[in-house]
Amino acid sequence: MKVLLLYFFIVNIIEFILAGYDKYLAVKHKRRIPENTLFTIAFFGGSIGLLLAMLLFRHKTSKSSFIIKFGIILFIQILLIYLKLNDKI
Repeated sequence: MKVLLLYFFIVNIIEFILAGYDKYLAVKHKRRIPENTLFTIAFFGGSIGLLLAMLLFRHKTSKSSFIIKFGIILFIQILLIYLKLNDKI
């Protein structure tokens, strides 16, 4: 269990840093981190880090397609947690 918590902690920190760095690149008009990279890391456990970065840095909050895709990822994760907690999977 400790390994799983450590994994989620590290993945969320990485996601938070990447999203913050992407915001920095956006402000400087430089080449950005692909959205698929942010989504992939979020899907594999970094959704809290991405959500915190979105709120703190106001990053990608006005891009509706990004928010919809991120919402789908969150929905899938919440569904999987619910099913796991109720011994359905």
